[in-house]
Amino acid sequence: MNLLEQQAKNLIAAYIKQLKVNGYTTREPVKKQYNFEVEIKKDNERLKLLVYFGNKGLKTVIQGNAESGIYANLSELLYGENLFYKQPLEIKEPESYIGTDESGKGDYFGPLVICGFYANKDSSPVLKRIGVRDSKELTENSIKKISSEIKKISAGKFNLIVINPDKYNQLHERVGNVNRILGWGHAKVIENLLTNNPASEAISDKFGDESYIRNSLQEKGKNILLHQLTKAERYTAVAAASILAREKFSEWFEIQKQVLGIELPKGASVMVEKTATDIKNRFGESRLKELVKFHFKTTTKII
Repeated sequence: MNLLEQQAKNLIAAYIKQLKVNGYTTREPVKKQYNFEVEIKKDNERLKLLVYFGNKGLKTVIQGNAESGIYANLSELLYGENLFYKQPLEIKEPESYIGTDESGKGDYFGPLVICGFYANKDSSPVLKRIGVRDSKELTENSIKKISSEIKKISAGKFNLIVINPDKYNQLHERVGNVNRILGWGHAKVIENLLTNNPASEAISDKFGDESYIRNSLQEKGKNILLHQLTKAERYTAVAAASILAREKFSEWFEIQKQVLGIELPKGASVMVEKTATDIKNRFGESRLKELVKFHFKTTTKII
């Protein structure tokens, strides 16, 4: 055990001692690849406390419901200071990490696409040279061209999940919250990439409460240090993920144009409502439901 790992072990032991004095129940801390973690319980509420050790030093992170009483109480317990690592507005881009982003969340027509991308110190400069940046700053033609270049140099370094409208509607009917679907998708691409890519950190474009992704992380993902930031496309891996997700999203529209003989509009607008009404009248409500995110308010306007 190196010095930093020992410091992390000592730190989590100190936390545990303080918590027990104040009536919290804790399990024995567990050493993972990049952190020590301990489960904490009080009044039927549970959370995990993690102390990460790495090149940037020690970081303490809480995993659990940020709105619960135990979360707030713990931050006040120790010395009147915030116990936990506060997510900064800006972090230095890690040497190797996974970036995640999505496309289609606000579009009535089309799928929800989530992408994860692994970048390191060798690939990041190459990605920048071929024009990788926030997909919202690029034209559709540029996205298609850059996406092709990304795929040529990044085999095995990205993972895409495409949730087509029919499946999306089934999921939304079951969970009732798009952010839960997004949390699962972001966590899943992280897990898939960790199988063959050695990352200890991930950056996600923030779309809601951070617990949506954290609570969905699986076996490998639970060991990763997750940063959830607004406008995260300024980081290379997130920008690459945003381009690949957008390209896959646009591909669906090209396929539907060939199938339907109709060019479906993106976004949410009067034109979207008009096109959706035409489809309902021509093909029926069941066909419309296969093409749209049915819970949108647009549906109540045309049905």
